[in-house]
Amino acid sequence: MKFAKLQATGNDFIFIDADEEHNWSPLAKAMCHRHLGIGADGLIVLLPSKVADLRMRLYNPDGSEAEACGNGLRCLARYAIDRGLVDARELVVETLGGMRKVRSHGNLIQVDMGKPKFKADEIPMLIEEELDIILDYPIIVQGKKLLLTCLSMGNPHAVCFLDEPIANFPLAELGPVMENHPLFPDRINFEVANVLSRKPTEKLEKIEARVWERGVGETLSCGTGACAVAVVARLHDRVAGDVDIILPGGVLTVDWDGVGEVMLRGPAEMVFQGEWPD
Repeated sequence: MKFAKLQATGNDFIFIDADEEHNWSPLAKAMCHRHLGIGADGLIVLLPSKVADLRMRLYNPDGSEAEACGNGLRCLARYAIDRGLVDARELVVETLGGMRKVRSHGNLIQVDMGKPKFKADEIPMLIEEELDIILDYPIIVQGKKLLLTCLSMGNPHAVCFLDEPIANFPLAELGPVMENHPLFPDRINFEVANVLSRKPTEKLEKIEARVWERGVGETLSCGTGACAVAVVARLHDRVAGDVDIILPGGVLTVDWDGVGEVMLRGPAEMVFQGEWPD
């Protein structure tokens, strides 16, 4: 089985072309293993689509399937364009989270991530209150009070802006607890963030973030996570326009006007190609 590995700001994925469905979960566990396999944050399977240029299925290293992935979509566009799977520099991809438009701008790939969703049943999140937006929802995790703003970017996210440096936050300890918190029946992707600058002399505002991804753990980057952080920053009036999200693996630029679709932009590149023995 031939495969390719691509990465986008350190978020790495294994790609397989397929003509038909298969039980991909066991393969994802084996191929994504950092020591016993190829090593990746996810397995992406490209399939034919009746309603789009391509269909994408994404499997986490634990074998679970994810609804959406911004960095995965950007890697997909690089893969599809470089391999000649599409004729144009713009393509539409069918995902479990909905249709996504992707456009190549040279080395940068931009994805239309759709409109964020904020209601509890759209995330989903189990709360009794009927809220249009869940802002600064307080929870106590291992004695630490966190104020969460929750939303869906095609997959569920909980964002917490901190006063302390995010480098000091015990994400390895609290990330798994947050991911599996009973508030979130489908589990959750969890982000912690600091606003670094909001100066009129700078071209873009900057936010530093770390992400604990559902089914993966802490990753160097997360496209939907970057979008979630930018949206929450805008909701709290922490930023006013385009914003650079600085992640351990690199920088992603997010644009959201507060109403419409969230646009995600950043690099994506091929790492290597190979053949899986099974």
